[in-house]
Amino acid sequence: MAVLNKIRQRSVFLIVIIALALFSFVLADLFKTGGFSGQKDQNTVATINGEDVNREEFARKVENYQRNGRGTTSTEAVNQVWQRTLQEALLKEQIEKTGILVGDDQFNNTLKQVYAGNPNFTNEAGIFDPAVLEEYVANLKATSPQAYEQWKAMEEQIELQAKNQLYYNMIRAGVGATLVEGEQAYLMQSESVDLRFVQVPYESAGNVEVSKEEIKEYINKHKKRFEREANTNIKYVYFEEKPSLDDENSAKEELNDIISKFNNTQDVEAFVTSNSEMPYDGNYKFKSALPSENANNIFNLEEGQTYGPYKENGFWKYSKVTGVKQIADSVKLRRILVSYQGSAIDQGDFTRTKEQAQALADSLASVVKADAAKYDELAPEYSDDSRSKDNGGDLGWNRYTNARLTPEVKDFAYNNEEGTVEVVENQIGFHVVMVEEATNLQKAVQVATLAVEIEPSEKTTSDLYTETTKFEMKAKEGDFEALAKESNYSVKTANNLKAMQENINSTLGNQRAIVRWSFNEDTKVGDVERFDLSSGYVVAKLTDRKAKGVQSVEEASPKVTPILRSKKQAEIIKERIAGKSMQEIASSESTSIQTANAVNLENPTLPGATSEPEVVGAAFGLKQGETSSPIAGKKGVYVVELIKKNEAPSLDSYRTFADRETITRSSNALNRVNKALESSAEIEDNRSDFF
Repeated sequence: MAVLNKIRQRSVFLIVIIALALFSFVLADLFKTGGFSGQKDQNTVATINGEDVNREEFARKVENYQRNGRGTTSTEAVNQVWQRTLQEALLKEQIEKTGILVGDDQFNNTLKQVYAGNPNFTNEAGIFDPAVLEEYVANLKATSPQAYEQWKAMEEQIELQAKNQLYYNMIRAGVGATLVEGEQAYLMQSESVDLRFVQVPYESAGNVEVSKEEIKEYINKHKKRFEREANTNIKYVYFEEKPSLDDENSAKEELNDIISKFNNTQDVEAFVTSNSEMPYDGNYKFKSALPSENANNIFNLEEGQTYGPYKENGFWKYSKVTGVKQIADSVKLRRILVSYQGSAIDQGDFTRTKEQAQALADSLASVVKADAAKYDELAPEYSDDSRSKDNGGDLGWNRYTNARLTPEVKDFAYNNEEGTVEVVENQIGFHVVMVEEATNLQKAVQVATLAVEIEPSEKTTSDLYTETTKFEMKAKEGDFEALAKESNYSVKTANNLKAMQENINSTLGNQRAIVRWSFNEDTKVGDVERFDLSSGYVVAKLTDRKAKGVQSVEEASPKVTPILRSKKQAEIIKERIAGKSMQEIASSESTSIQTANAVNLENPTLPGATSEPEVVGAAFGLKQGETSSPIAGKKGVYVVELIKKNEAPSLDSYRTFADRETITRSSNALNRVNKALESSAEIEDNRSDFF
């Protein structure tokens, strides 16, 4: 009672304390989200040229994309929806600037393209009819306001699609090639040169140093080339959840417990179905179809003999050969299919009953048994197999290992001799089948296999979790690599991870959670975290994080150093061979003079080298018999002598080449326009904060 009185006396004090605590919590959240703009941040996936992309609307599009896509991961869906959203936003801005409008005729034409195949909007002749569509929309407006609003939104999308098409058509019209450009294309393809040349490889100048300052200067001159996305680097140890030796022995004991019952059972199929962790497969198999590791041991058994236990692909197995026979490797079949009303392939086209179909099939079988040539006459008239009816029911050759036959037809085909005809029934109808030819009879075995999967036990799983957690706790305080080395753990790296990436590498696969963690603003370089995987655990350490910008000297060095080194080597070589004849250069540089004939500008490749457009271009500028000064190419420094220029005959018209050039440009133009719009836009991409 005394305690309650004290609480009452201090109630105002407690309320103040609680209020201050709540206020500090809210204040901290405001600072974390960037002040009072947090609400916008929480609802904005991205900003494109000042226009916000709403989170809820974007998420709905992602959900719809995943619903309609097959096997699409959430990150793939996000990236696809983002590209579409970005393109639409950039195009919309351009369309507004150009003032493109869509007239009624063009809008109706676009509607026709979209709904041409929709039976709701066609007339009695099966042709799209705007009047039918108008009636449909009027009915929507009168009976379903919600559906009408959805239709209006659809119309807006169709109008936007029409505007986009107009914009793209304007782009295509602007990139067409003139007749002069067609002539240039013709000459690049048809004119050629015969030449002699000597090549001095860059390596002959020896190794030259390239300084960091030179690399930095090159980067500054070509910043666009060296722009980078924000990226992170991690180190990690993968703790794979796999069975222990005790788990293997336990699975083997489990299998041994049922082997004796399996050996004595009369119903092998039922026993395997009830006791094996792999389904029963009663198909006869050639040796090549058996698992290679144990194929010989199993295939050489006689009927009734057994093999095992043996370990294979994560299972302990025990196999029994339940049948041995000779089967053709390939068979050539003829078939007349007689279907009926209600069969699996009936689309309302069949009028005959099942009984009538069977009677007809039996009658046809009697005819072809007496004269197989009758297939040519009867199949076109009676067969319901559209693929084979017009060629006498010929199904061609079918290999046993990959025959595209229904199980019932396959069973008949490989268990009967040449010339055998029989009516085979299944869910699609009655098949009048003949084995026309059979080749390469060989041994095949039927194998029944008991299998027990070798899985990690609860103890193994628990021990792995404990082991992983201990390493995680130590690694948070100590040297990640040293601790891993002490325990013989393999440390892997994953570098240059992008914010919207999900696949880390072939070992870990899709691990979006790890990528998001590496970019989270609360994660600092040096932080360590454990992640649960379906196959075990990963303990990861963030080793580096780089913001979007221009690559550093260290990052760009692998690309820039060879470029600058080649330039320096070229100058050394040019100075060394200046004023020498080709023969003198070949002698002093321990190389030879080579020839190249019919080299053109469209494919400027020299023998023993890659494409050398600058060298070949220089050759076209020479006079016959003239020798060039040293030219820096891709592979080295060249000196070229023009032997002959092969002139191309003039044409009456270069329209064909101009048209071809126009098609090439048009096919690339739209992609280049989209890239250009994207590169010039101001884009704030926050997708990784939400997905």
